[in-house]
Amino acid sequence: MKKTCIVTGASGFIGHHLCKKLLQNGNRVIAIDIDPWNKFTNVIYFTFFMQWDLTKESSWKSIISYLSDSKDVEIYQLACKMGGAGFIFTGNNDAEIMSESAMINLLCAQCARQNGWKVFLSSSACIYPSFNQTDPDNPNCEENSSYPANPDSEYGWEKLFSERLYLAFHRNYNLDIRIARLHNIFGPEGTFQGGKEKAPAAICRKVAQAKDGDTIEIWGPGKQTRSFLYIDECLEGIENLMNSNFTGPVNIGSEEMISINNLTKMIIKISGKKLNIKNIEGPVGVMGRNSCNKLIQEKLGWKPSRSLEDGIKMTYEWIQNQVI
Repeated sequence: MKKTCIVTGASGFIGHHLCKKLLQNGNRVIAIDIDPWNKFTNVIYFTFFMQWDLTKESSWKSIISYLSDSKDVEIYQLACKMGGAGFIFTGNNDAEIMSESAMINLLCAQCARQNGWKVFLSSSACIYPSFNQTDPDNPNCEENSSYPANPDSEYGWEKLFSERLYLAFHRNYNLDIRIARLHNIFGPEGTFQGGKEKAPAAICRKVAQAKDGDTIEIWGPGKQTRSFLYIDECLEGIENLMNSNFTGPVNIGSEEMISINNLTKMIIKISGKKLNIKNIEGPVGVMGRNSCNKLIQEKLGWKPSRSLEDGIKMTYEWIQNQVI
C-alpha cells in the first residue's frame, strides 16, 4: 500500500538517497530541508519539496496542515547539525550542534505523537563511550555498551539524548518508533569539501586532486580505525528495520574495520597514482570504532554484503569527476 513518507534533512547525503529509494518503491515522498535540494543531482527524488527550518514550530504546523488528509504516514528524521571531524571535534560548533538538533527532535516527537505517525530516528555510532574505543584493534560498539555514557563529542551526546527522548515517547505515549545507530555511511553524491566532509570523501578528494609524487596529508597518526558502510546497504538496513517490529536502537554498519592510513592506501591504489602519506596533527575522535552486528543479525537477519573496496571505487570515481 502506498505510504506518505516525510524525509527531514532530505537534501543531505543520506536523505536524498533515501528519498530516491522511497519514491522508487511507490511511496509519496515529502522532502524537507533548510537547504535547497541536493546540489549534486538535478534529478527529482520527491513528490513535494519544502525548504523549511525545522527548529521552528511553525514549520511543523505547516507540515501537519499539508498532510491533514494523509493516512499511513512515516517520518524519517535525519535532520541535524553534523559533519566530519573538522566540524564535530573542534568544539567550535557545539552549541549549534546540540541546540538545533535537540529542538528539531523535540518538535518532531511531539508532532508525531499528536498525529499518530511512525518515526525513524537516525542516530549515530558517536553515542558510544570514548573509553570503549581507545584500542584501534578492539573497539566495543555493542548496543548494550552505550552506558555508562561518555560520547566523545557533543554531537554524540545530542544523539543519545534524542534516543532517550523517542524511547520515552514510545513508553509513555505508545509512539511507534525505530532507532538506528548509523556507522560512517559513504558513497557518491555527498559532501567532499568545505569542512563537513567525512574521511572517505575527504581522502578521495585529496587523491583525485593530487599528481604523481605528491604527498597526501592525513589527520592524526593514521592508526585510528573505522568501519564504513556504503549508502545502498545503509538504506537496505533502514528498510528492513522499518518493516520489522523491533524498535532498536540497533547498529547499521559494516564490521570491515580499517585504519585511516590503510584506507588512504586503498584509495591511492584505486587511483593508479604514486602518492605519499604524511600524518599531521588534527581532530581525530576516538582511536577505534567498528560496528557490532550481532543484534541486527539476530533481530532482522540482515548484514551488509558489499566490500569496502567496491564502495570506495564507486565513490572515488564520482568525486574524481567532480574535481577534474
